[in-house]
Amino acid sequence: MSSKPALTPYPLGNTELKNRIAMAPMTRSRALNNIPNELIAEYYAQRASAGLIITEGTSPSPNGLGYARIPGIFSAEQVKGWKNVTSAVHKNGGKIFVQLMHTGRVSHALNLPEGATVLAPSAVALPGEIWTDQQGMQAYTPAHAMTAGQLADAKREFVQAAIHAVEAGFDGVELHAANGYLLEQFLSPHTNQRTDAYGGGVENRARFVLEVTQAVSEAIGKEKTGIRLSPFGTNNDIRNYPGVDVMYGYLAEELNKLGIAYLHVTDQTAGHKSEVVDLVKTSLRKKFRNTLILSGGHTLASAEEAISLGLADLVSFGRPFITNPDLVNRFQKNLPLNIKLDSKTLYAADAKGYTDYPVFEEELLSA
Repeated sequence: MSSKPALTPYPLGNTELKNRIAMAPMTRSRALNNIPNELIAEYYAQRASAGLIITEGTSPSPNGLGYARIPGIFSAEQVKGWKNVTSAVHKNGGKIFVQLMHTGRVSHALNLPEGATVLAPSAVALPGEIWTDQQGMQAYTPAHAMTAGQLADAKREFVQAAIHAVEAGFDGVELHAANGYLLEQFLSPHTNQRTDAYGGGVENRARFVLEVTQAVSEAIGKEKTGIRLSPFGTNNDIRNYPGVDVMYGYLAEELNKLGIAYLHVTDQTAGHKSEVVDLVKTSLRKKFRNTLILSGGHTLASAEEAISLGLADLVSFGRPFITNPDLVNRFQKNLPLNIKLDSKTLYAADAKGYTDYPVFEEELLSA
């Protein structure tokens, strides 16, 4: 048994994890034609020593494919591709959840298949530009405010995607309600200016997120359902607003009633003595009683501290997993980490900067 709490086994729902280190979801843009391929399977299989892998954001719908080359899980071909990924991870002893991410207004029409539409809670313009393979950087396509019918369709798409995920061999799903994408767009009064039952006060703005979560958990099992939140985050022009703590306290309470497997909280603020940590201490940890995963710039030492203090059950790591496919092995053996990240290849289309980062023994040989 390891003397490091982060490296000890942990029961997540009915899934036994071999350690408490999670691989955070990270968009890598390698899914040509939005279909998971052998390169993606190799990438995740290399990192299967994580207690839990959470995949890159994967769209439940053609409407949610806002970025170039991100995967979906709504077609038979996509499900087949993901089966190869989950098989490769399981063969290497890993556990893997798929993150369901509908980008909402964070989109461009050129990144969507024919017939798809850029949708959001409200038609609030997103400033800035997004990459398209056809025409390079382009201004975001203005989103259409979702009709009642489109809300119902989107909820069904999340549910069907979750069912597809189980068919594809995933151990569970994570709903992406963070980083300014569709589900978080409902939570924020800046991006949600609706006047119906899905807009206005805290309960109304949280309604769609909770309905989707409940529907997914009923379809595949609450023990297979998690959700990611980013309180105080400002990605994709979400902006902070009065009552952020009230919103996320309410969410934690309601998600706890649903009994889902985990709450994954990402901290985009300045370090680990932050508003997010204060919220975890005062509200989220008390109101949500199942597994809590913390994310955001952690080292092994800060992960150990969070787990030891009871602030988290698991801690997820992002960029260290990009450059260290053997990250857990390095933690176990106190080996130095590779910190040389090639930022130019983060969102490229091939193996360079993706599956070619060395394990520690290969580093020694090359040195």
